[in-house]
Amino acid sequence: MMRDDAAMLQSREFAWTVADFDRIRQLIYRHAGISLHEGKQAMVYSRISRRLRETGHDSFRAYLDWLESSRDAAEWQEFVNALTTNLTSFFRENHHFEELARLVRESSQREWKIWCSAASTGEEPYSIAITMADVLGLQGAFRIWASDIDTRVLQTAQRGVYKLEQMGAVTPEQRRKYFLRGRGVNEGLARVKPELQKHLQFFTLNLVDEAWPLHEEFDAIFCRNVMIYFDHTTQRQVLGRLHRLLRPHGTLFVGHAENFSDARDLFRLRGKTIYEKL
Repeated sequence: MMRDDAAMLQSREFAWTVADFDRIRQLIYRHAGISLHEGKQAMVYSRISRRLRETGHDSFRAYLDWLESSRDAAEWQEFVNALTTNLTSFFRENHHFEELARLVRESSQREWKIWCSAASTGEEPYSIAITMADVLGLQGAFRIWASDIDTRVLQTAQRGVYKLEQMGAVTPEQRRKYFLRGRGVNEGLARVKPELQKHLQFFTLNLVDEAWPLHEEFDAIFCRNVMIYFDHTTQRQVLGRLHRLLRPHGTLFVGHAENFSDARDLFRLRGKTIYEKL
């Protein structure tokens, strides 16, 4: 960390030490598999200081002592929520949705099962649903499981309400078919139609938990821009479990900065950030 950054941190509301950062780093790694590097100190201070204010603690040490001793599940969830990053948009990395549409068009299977493992505020799973409905129709046989570790963003996803300005990648035809446009006090907003939303199931899931509440064999899994927060050991463990949940030759879609060339025993690269189960 640069000296200016260190001075800025020390001048803030709460005392902040390397020991505080290291302790938070260890806790979030154990609970969520997230590896925080030194450059994240300012971000961690800002986000966790909010938890100090909310819980009435006057130091990071006091808050972390309480967190570890209380075993308060709700606060542990708030702690994890505070340190997760949720950057998303409709049809982000659009070539994935084009490839999904091609797979569905060229297949004769009767039902599709897809898991979006980092649903965030919902733009990604709804983009998947729109893609499926464009090919199969709103009454088509497809089901989408949408999970995230962050409970707050999942609430937004379940509501399915978005600002029109966020929906630039959604075509006018798709907006008409799959969204209800707000009026009056809801002007400028759009809500996902129930006919599309019925295909999705939202739930909380931590990818580093030993038990996942999933017993399906998926045709495709979207796990995009998640592995970049894991170290190599955690990546390998999660990849192995994703592999087991995919059907033979199933498709894994990953983020633009993720490369799993060292998992050639599990997947083969089939396209740009698109892998096929071996």
